[in-house]
Amino acid sequence: VLKFVVSQRLVPRKDGNGWTKPKPLRMSVKAIEQLPDVNDQHILATLHGALGEAGYGYYRSSQSLESCYKLPGVVTNMLLPLIASTGRLVFEDEATGQERGLRLDDSAPWEFHLQARFEETTQDCVTTGLLRRGDEEMPLAAPDLLLAKGWLVEGEDLARLEYGHNFGWIVLLRRDQELRVSPAELKDWLPEFLECSRPPTDLPEALEFTQEDTPPQACLSLIQGVGDETPVRLGAILQFRYGTREVAWDAPERVLYDTERRTMCARDAQAEGALYDVMLALPFRARRSSSQTWFSRRVHAEISAAHLQGAVTALMDAGWSVEVEGAACKRPSSVTINVASGTDWFDLNGHVQFGEEKIPMPRILQAAKSDSRMIKLRDGGAGMLPEEWLRRLGLLVAMGGEKGRPLRFAKTQTFLLDALLSQQPGVSWDESSRRLRDSLRSFDGIEPGHEAEAFHGVLRDYQREGLGWFGFLQEFGFGGCLADDMGLGKTVQALALLQHRHQEERGLSLVVAPSSVVPNWVDEAERFVPQLPCVNHTGQGRASDPASLPASGLLVTSYAIMRRDIAWLKDVPFDYAILDEAQAIKNTQTATSKAARLLSASHRLAMSGTPIENHLGELWSLFEFMNPGMLGSGTAFESLLKTGGLGVDKESRNLLRHAVRPFIMRRTKEQVAQELPDKTEETIFCELPVSQRKIYDELRDYYRQALKEKVADSGMGRSKIVVLEALLRLRQVACHPALVDKKYERKPSAKLDLLLEQLEDVTAEGHKVLVFSQFTTLLGIVRKRLEQRKITYEYLDGRTRDRAARVKHFQEDPECPVFLISLKAGGVGLNLTAADYVILLDPWWNPAVEAQAIDRTHRIGQTRKVFAYRLVAKDTVEERILELQDRKRDLADSIIKADNNLIRSLTPEDLEHLLS
Repeated sequence: VLKFVVSQRLVPRKDGNGWTKPKPLRMSVKAIEQLPDVNDQHILATLHGALGEAGYGYYRSSQSLESCYKLPGVVTNMLLPLIASTGRLVFEDEATGQERGLRLDDSAPWEFHLQARFEETTQDCVTTGLLRRGDEEMPLAAPDLLLAKGWLVEGEDLARLEYGHNFGWIVLLRRDQELRVSPAELKDWLPEFLECSRPPTDLPEALEFTQEDTPPQACLSLIQGVGDETPVRLGAILQFRYGTREVAWDAPERVLYDTERRTMCARDAQAEGALYDVMLALPFRARRSSSQTWFSRRVHAEISAAHLQGAVTALMDAGWSVEVEGAACKRPSSVTINVASGTDWFDLNGHVQFGEEKIPMPRILQAAKSDSRMIKLRDGGAGMLPEEWLRRLGLLVAMGGEKGRPLRFAKTQTFLLDALLSQQPGVSWDESSRRLRDSLRSFDGIEPGHEAEAFHGVLRDYQREGLGWFGFLQEFGFGGCLADDMGLGKTVQALALLQHRHQEERGLSLVVAPSSVVPNWVDEAERFVPQLPCVNHTGQGRASDPASLPASGLLVTSYAIMRRDIAWLKDVPFDYAILDEAQAIKNTQTATSKAARLLSASHRLAMSGTPIENHLGELWSLFEFMNPGMLGSGTAFESLLKTGGLGVDKESRNLLRHAVRPFIMRRTKEQVAQELPDKTEETIFCELPVSQRKIYDELRDYYRQALKEKVADSGMGRSKIVVLEALLRLRQVACHPALVDKKYERKPSAKLDLLLEQLEDVTAEGHKVLVFSQFTTLLGIVRKRLEQRKITYEYLDGRTRDRAARVKHFQEDPECPVFLISLKAGGVGLNLTAADYVILLDPWWNPAVEAQAIDRTHRIGQTRKVFAYRLVAKDTVEERILELQDRKRDLADSIIKADNNLIRSLTPEDLEHLLS
């Protein structure tokens, strides 16, 4: 018992035998503040405040002091040194009732040590304890009092005590003096002894352990319920492996011992915590308490079975050891892929090695096809396929055709197969397939071709390179797409090719073109290849069966006629089938696309300055005509696009570009036609007059409210028709209010006024102008104004029949300075180099359409600088469209040409921006 005497200081007896025992002084709490010694005030206030009724650190003056306190550790450690320094701390021996004053020993603390030794006679391991301070030693039984709060009383000294984390050793050894363990019990007892022996321990050499510093390796065991083959959730047991020892995440051991190897390793709590966080970053849900059981086993987390494969793959990629129901998950040790060639196909076969087991390629491909990352192994384990493998194998399955056990590819898919397997280890090609692959890889070294003697004209260097490329495609039996910029002479290159084929007596070839372009083909054929028989297969008097066709030469028809006559045209064995403006078959489900794919030809060629106008799905339709099956099935290709496959991420775009590169010849004007004059494009903004602005704002506010409700009820995807209607009406009003209501025809229009002003200025200087609009109604209003001002013009839209005559009149008549053209009807197939100014009245989503219009005049044969102007109504949907084009112009440019179908990716935020 330790006592603190308040009344007066302890005084030694005059006879020197002990201390004078003063009478304790009882006082009220209020009297504490009147004590002369500040230390006394602090000590008594703390004693009373620590355990008084008012709570820790607070006391009321009306309360009385207690005579006895049981102090918490924090208060004891704070007050004992202070009380001892006053000289009034007393130790009372309860057994004898004797008391003695204590003084503070403020030197180094005493340390509790364990000592283990072997007894020679019994070979028992005997453990005892003692106290040490520097060179001093004191038996554990010597002190009168040892406190778990870290103090001891020995004689008249109060000294500090350090004992580690287990005071139980002191209690045990003060009571029993020693702990004895027999040799038979030693092996099992020693790790427990070392684990709980937190104080310094003196061991004999035979029991000493070597300290190891080993980082933890995470081990995860996943379990499910007995008899439940498709559990909703699985339990996760997390352990960490240190060398040869494994320990559960929540186990109390801080140090792990290997008694066989005599090694010890301290657990790394920080590293274990980081690994635990890795697990919880995946779709694992931590259990509230790991003491809860899961099918009678302790688990630390749980996971949905639907998320299992992805989580296990991620953990194994991070270096974790994972097992499911006691079976280890394994990564493949090697892969072997064999490519063997046939007459016009390749077979892909092989196996993947998991330890000693080989999994045949059909099983691997089936797993990739079902998006499964696990393969069941014979030993009950699970073989894990890396994500990268699955993605590439999934592409192989989607692009190949399964005919029997191997995966089969067409010869036209050589480049695609090469690209898919280029980063895959363990791939071998047989001699025939390797020779073909290497030959195709060298296509960059194609020699230019030369025009035949019967060809009237001289090809440019890049056009001769086009002829050489045609020869490359013929050699390997491939189809291709000539995708030169508009105005670089695609028609001339094709005619030079057909002249060679005619001289070689290769039979009849077919050209399919838009109706407006058919006369141009006939004229160009007569001009450049007059010896090539050319038949215009349009109109009422055209042939009606194969027997009515010539045996050789060129048959030119329109897409509409091809669609009508395909029932018998498909049976004609053409030498070449050429689609001009091949974007006409971009939609795979249209009758035109299906009819084109039915044509029978030894060679297939597509020509288009914009092979991709709206989305990458159009590429499949084009290649399905040129090289059927090359890009797999249409549904597979579309699925890959939608799920983040080809054409979305950078690697997939590179893969697709590698696969299609040999089959698309693409040259820009900047690359091959430096002699072309400069082209200047400019956007001119015009302010709406008050009356037009009022009509626009009222319509905009109406659609903004209507669309807000529609999108909220049905979502953006189901509101696209209404969105398109709103944008169409707003664009029309921005051009001229009469486009939505004829009663506004006399209302002013900012664009119309600006256009007429521009036309007067430009034509007065002797220039010719092309005026494009998507709205024929707007062109009709412009016609009336031109007639009022007596400005001569030509006009062309979808109903114009004598297109060639209209073009010739504009090109050759210096008194006809203006050509009004419907963008849809005249954006392709026209050569209008007499003009050097282009005015676009209404911008739309796809800049490629505008570029086609501008290139009606900026093409081979143009000698003057070309100026192109877009008229945009300021603060209208037109200006917002231009802003959206800048924000979303990046999808397919890395493959062929810009893809700017903004409607497909329009978001509610974009819509809000358009209607702002």
